[in-house]
Amino acid sequence: MTEPAPRPTLEAVAARAGVSRATVSRVVNGAEGVRAPLAERVRQAVEELGYVPNQAARSLVTKRHDAVAVVIAEPETRVFADPFFALQLRGISKELTAHDAQLVLLLTEGREDHARVGRYLAGGHVDGALVFSLHLDDPLPALIQRAGVPTVFGGRPGWSDGAGEGEGGAGRVAYVDSDNRGGARTAVRHLTGLGRRRIAHISGPLDQTSAADRLEGYRDAMGEVVGEDDPRLVAESDFTPGGGERAMRGLLDRVPGLDAVFAANDLTASGALRVLRARGLRVPEDVAVVGFDDMLPVAEQTDPPLTTVRQDIEEMGRLMTRLLLHGPDYHRPGERTARARRGIVLPTTLIRRASA
Repeated sequence: MTEPAPRPTLEAVAARAGVSRATVSRVVNGAEGVRAPLAERVRQAVEELGYVPNQAARSLVTKRHDAVAVVIAEPETRVFADPFFALQLRGISKELTAHDAQLVLLLTEGREDHARVGRYLAGGHVDGALVFSLHLDDPLPALIQRAGVPTVFGGRPGWSDGAGEGEGGAGRVAYVDSDNRGGARTAVRHLTGLGRRRIAHISGPLDQTSAADRLEGYRDAMGEVVGEDDPRLVAESDFTPGGGERAMRGLLDRVPGLDAVFAANDLTASGALRVLRARGLRVPEDVAVVGFDDMLPVAEQTDPPLTTVRQDIEEMGRLMTRLLLHGPDYHRPGERTARARRGIVLPTTLIRRASA
């Protein structure tokens, strides 16, 4: 069997470029102080020889690993069944690739996994963490804080509610979110604009801020029309099609005359639509339906196609990554100045299709 060719060394690159080993090391590790013509010679030698830096040695010099942990506080079955996570991971992956960094995916199947994730982050394997789908009683934030790694959260962290800029307050938490409450108001106002008044809401799990904010937006808009909300019209679910089916059956049993449904996400809405069809109710003639997310593999494939509130899930992933890599002074294109910031909230848009 042919022996593999030896890997090119730093010394070989230095000899090819006609510079010192130290100069090659500075160029490869991105350090400053090397004149442009010399740096270009080094880069050309690296390409010609196919030199790949020793990551372990490089980390000792730069104190960076060029890897970011993505922590999703959900079991594997949920993560790989929900297109939301695929879209957010795609945005994260694209941005990390542009920065020549690796994605390390960590899932929490159960509470016993939290300590494992905490140990991994504290072990110095990554440069930071992107964390999303947290629940209010989740121990991960405390474990991550003890690990001491820079962190950006996907979604407004619930523990920051009402806190100020001081110790433990919202000012210390970096996050990217969508305007969940405003988007929910838009959805319900669209339904009331169609003349619907008995509008039900199928929420997500209310220990997650996205679901809680969408419920508050529903209540805001219902209060504008009827003055108060009917608790019978609200059913808590779990952001899954099966949960939407169960919630829809319960709502129809309690309030058979309802004329519209605002579902907290598109998967839930897809389950609700199946139950309405099975009960012989026409959509939108008898019951209008609006979802939230605008995940095209779901919203365009339902029967009928789903009117929904669009949030840019992939962009959320990209912005989380940029905020982590560039720090609190990161500013988006169009902002006139780079100002220290911790939270970015993206706008939402109603996308009208046939269901409402």
